[in-house]
Amino acid sequence: MSQTPPSTSALKVSGLAQNAPNPFVIQPDSETTRALAQELDLSGLRKLRFEGQVTAHGATDWLLTGQLGATVTQPCAVTLVPVTTRIDTPVRRLYMRDYKEIEAPEAEMPEDDEVEQLGAWIDPEVVMVEALSLAVPDFPRAEGAALGEMVLTEPGVAPLTDEAAKPFAGLADLKSKLESDKDG
Repeated sequence: MSQTPPSTSALKVSGLAQNAPNPFVIQPDSETTRALAQELDLSGLRKLRFEGQVTAHGATDWLLTGQLGATVTQPCAVTLVPVTTRIDTPVRRLYMRDYKEIEAPEAEMPEDDEVEQLGAWIDPEVVMVEALSLAVPDFPRAEGAALGEMVLTEPGVAPLTDEAAKPFAGLADLKSKLESDKDG
Protein backbone atom coordinates (compact mmCIF):
# COMPACT_ATOMS: atom_id res chain seq x y z
CA MET A 1 0.00 0.00 0.00
CA SER A 2 1.16 3.50 -0.83
CA GLN A 3 2.86 5.51 1.92
CA THR A 4 2.43 8.77 -0.02
CA PRO A 5 -0.88 10.50 0.74
CA PRO A 6 -3.03 11.32 -2.31
CA SER A 7 -3.55 14.86 -0.95
CA THR A 8 -2.63 16.98 2.06
CA SER A 9 -6.01 16.24 3.67
CA ALA A 10 -5.85 12.44 3.25
CA LEU A 11 -5.98 10.39 6.43
CA LYS A 12 -4.05 7.11 6.61
CA VAL A 13 -6.50 4.46 7.80
CA SER A 14 -3.85 2.59 9.80
CA GLY A 15 -3.09 5.81 11.72
CA LEU A 16 -6.68 6.60 12.73
CA ALA A 17 -7.71 6.31 16.38
CA GLN A 18 -10.13 3.41 16.83
CA ASN A 19 -11.77 4.63 20.03
CA ALA A 20 -11.99 8.38 19.41
CA PRO A 21 -13.17 10.69 16.62
CA ASN A 22 -10.58 11.79 14.07
CA PRO A 23 -11.60 15.39 13.28
CA PHE A 24 -10.78 17.32 10.12
CA VAL A 25 -11.38 20.82 8.77
CA ILE A 26 -10.83 21.72 5.14
CA GLN A 27 -10.95 25.35 4.14
CA PRO A 28 -9.19 25.69 0.75
CA ASP A 29 -7.17 28.79 -0.07
CA SER A 30 -8.34 31.23 -2.76
CA GLU A 31 -6.22 29.64 -5.52
CA THR A 32 -7.63 26.16 -4.84
CA THR A 33 -11.15 27.58 -4.58
CA ARG A 34 -10.78 29.33 -7.97
CA ALA A 35 -9.51 26.12 -9.57
CA LEU A 36 -12.41 24.16 -8.09
CA ALA A 37 -14.92 26.76 -9.31
CA GLN A 38 -13.49 26.43 -12.80
CA GLU A 39 -13.57 22.61 -12.60
CA LEU A 40 -17.26 22.68 -11.56
CA ASP A 41 -18.11 25.38 -14.15
CA LEU A 42 -19.13 27.93 -11.50
CA SER A 43 -18.88 31.72 -11.90
CA GLY A 44 -17.81 32.00 -8.28
CA LEU A 45 -17.14 29.95 -5.16
CA ARG A 46 -16.73 31.49 -1.69
CA LYS A 47 -16.78 30.44 1.94
CA LEU A 48 -15.98 26.81 1.11
CA ARG A 49 -15.57 24.79 4.30
CA PHE A 50 -15.85 21.09 5.06
CA GLU A 51 -15.68 20.06 8.69
CA GLY A 52 -16.27 16.67 10.23
CA GLN A 53 -14.78 13.53 11.65
CA VAL A 54 -13.88 9.96 10.81
CA THR A 55 -14.85 7.36 13.40
CA ALA A 56 -14.54 3.60 13.63
CA HIS A 57 -17.67 1.78 12.49
CA GLY A 58 -17.55 -1.77 13.77
CA ALA A 59 -14.29 -3.71 13.75
CA THR A 60 -13.07 -2.97 10.20
CA ASP A 61 -15.09 -0.11 8.72
CA TRP A 62 -14.92 3.70 9.03
CA LEU A 63 -17.61 6.39 8.98
CA LEU A 64 -16.95 9.92 7.71
CA THR A 65 -19.54 12.50 8.77
CA GLY A 66 -19.32 16.20 8.16
CA GLN A 67 -20.95 19.47 7.21
CA LEU A 68 -20.25 21.13 3.87
CA GLY A 69 -20.77 24.84 3.48
CA ALA A 70 -20.20 27.01 0.41
CA THR A 71 -21.57 29.98 -1.48
CA VAL A 72 -21.71 29.40 -5.24
CA THR A 73 -22.48 31.78 -8.09
CA GLN A 74 -23.78 30.46 -11.41
CA PRO A 75 -25.53 31.96 -14.41
CA CYS A 76 -29.32 31.69 -14.36
CA ALA A 77 -30.49 28.88 -16.65
CA VAL A 78 -33.06 31.23 -18.20
CA THR A 79 -31.60 34.76 -18.18
CA LEU A 80 -27.85 34.17 -17.58
CA VAL A 81 -28.01 36.68 -14.70
CA PRO A 82 -25.66 35.61 -11.87
CA VAL A 83 -27.47 33.56 -9.20
CA THR A 84 -25.91 33.10 -5.77
CA THR A 85 -26.82 30.00 -3.77
CA ARG A 86 -25.81 29.10 -0.24
CA ILE A 87 -25.11 25.40 0.26
CA ASP A 88 -25.16 23.89 3.76
CA THR A 89 -25.46 20.14 3.60
CA PRO A 90 -24.58 17.17 5.80
CA VAL A 91 -22.20 14.63 4.28
CA ARG A 92 -21.87 10.95 5.19
CA ARG A 93 -19.63 8.21 3.75
CA LEU A 94 -19.21 4.69 5.07
CA TYR A 95 -15.95 3.03 4.06
CA MET A 96 -16.27 -0.75 4.18
CA ARG A 97 -13.40 -3.22 4.02
CA ASP A 98 -15.60 -5.98 2.53
CA TYR A 99 -17.52 -3.81 0.04
CA LYS A 100 -18.22 -5.44 -3.32
CA GLU A 101 -19.21 -3.38 -6.36
CA ILE A 102 -21.58 -4.84 -8.92
CA GLU A 103 -19.70 -5.14 -12.21
CA ALA A 104 -22.61 -5.72 -14.59
CA PRO A 105 -22.59 -3.52 -17.73
CA GLU A 106 -26.08 -2.17 -17.04
CA ALA A 107 -26.34 -2.46 -13.27
CA GLU A 108 -28.74 -0.25 -11.36
CA MET A 109 -27.37 2.35 -8.98
CA PRO A 110 -26.92 0.88 -5.51
CA GLU A 111 -29.52 1.76 -2.89
CA ASP A 112 -26.89 3.24 -0.57
CA ASP A 113 -24.70 5.67 -2.52
CA GLU A 114 -22.85 6.65 0.66
CA VAL A 115 -20.94 3.34 0.87
CA GLU A 116 -17.45 3.04 -0.61
CA GLN A 117 -14.59 0.56 -0.66
CA LEU A 118 -12.08 1.11 2.15
CA GLY A 119 -8.54 1.67 0.93
CA ALA A 120 -5.34 2.73 2.64
CA TRP A 121 -6.46 6.38 2.75
CA ILE A 122 -9.66 8.29 3.46
CA ASP A 123 -9.55 11.67 1.73
CA PRO A 124 -12.02 14.26 3.04
CA GLU A 125 -11.01 16.68 0.27
CA VAL A 126 -12.18 14.23 -2.41
CA VAL A 127 -15.45 13.77 -0.50
CA MET A 128 -15.83 17.56 -0.25
CA VAL A 129 -15.44 18.03 -4.02
CA GLU A 130 -17.88 15.20 -4.77
CA ALA A 131 -20.46 16.47 -2.26
CA LEU A 132 -20.16 20.03 -3.58
CA SER A 133 -20.62 18.93 -7.19
CA LEU A 134 -23.77 17.03 -6.18
CA ALA A 135 -25.15 19.94 -4.11
CA VAL A 136 -24.70 22.66 -6.75
CA PRO A 137 -28.06 23.43 -8.43
CA ASP A 138 -28.30 21.92 -11.93
CA PHE A 139 -30.49 24.72 -13.31
CA PRO A 140 -30.31 27.80 -11.08
CA ARG A 141 -32.98 30.43 -11.63
CA ALA A 142 -32.88 34.11 -10.83
CA GLU A 143 -35.83 35.38 -8.83
CA GLY A 144 -38.78 35.94 -11.17
CA ALA A 145 -37.11 34.23 -14.13
CA ALA A 146 -39.51 32.06 -16.07
CA LEU A 147 -39.42 30.30 -19.35
CA GLY A 148 -41.67 31.96 -21.87
CA GLU A 149 -43.84 30.07 -24.29
CA MET A 150 -42.54 29.78 -27.82
CA VAL A 151 -45.13 29.01 -30.48
CA LEU A 152 -43.87 28.01 -33.91
CA THR A 153 -45.94 26.82 -36.84
CA GLU A 154 -46.20 26.92 -40.60
CA PRO A 155 -48.31 29.65 -42.23
CA GLY A 156 -52.01 28.77 -42.33
CA VAL A 157 -51.78 26.10 -39.58
CA ALA A 158 -53.14 26.66 -36.06
CA PRO A 159 -50.22 26.80 -33.59
CA LEU A 160 -49.88 24.05 -31.01
CA THR A 161 -49.53 25.77 -27.64
CA ASP A 162 -48.63 24.17 -24.32
CA GLU A 163 -52.29 24.38 -23.24
CA ALA A 164 -53.54 22.79 -26.46
CA ALA A 165 -51.03 19.96 -26.05
CA LYS A 166 -52.72 18.92 -22.81
CA PRO A 167 -55.61 16.77 -24.09
CA PHE A 168 -57.43 16.45 -20.78
CA ALA A 169 -57.30 20.14 -19.85
CA GLY A 170 -60.41 20.92 -21.90
CA LEU A 171 -62.37 17.94 -20.57
CA ALA A 172 -63.00 19.57 -17.20
CA ASP A 173 -64.43 22.65 -18.93
CA LEU A 174 -66.59 20.46 -21.18
CA LYS A 175 -67.84 18.43 -18.20
CA SER A 176 -68.79 21.55 -16.22
CA LYS A 177 -70.53 23.02 -19.29
CA LEU A 178 -72.54 19.81 -19.81
CA GLU A 179 -73.51 19.73 -16.14
CA SER A 180 -74.63 23.36 -16.22
CA ASP A 181 -76.68 22.66 -19.38
CA LYS A 182 -78.42 19.77 -17.54
CA ASP A 183 -79.22 21.94 -14.55
CA GLY A 184 -80.39 24.88 -16.64
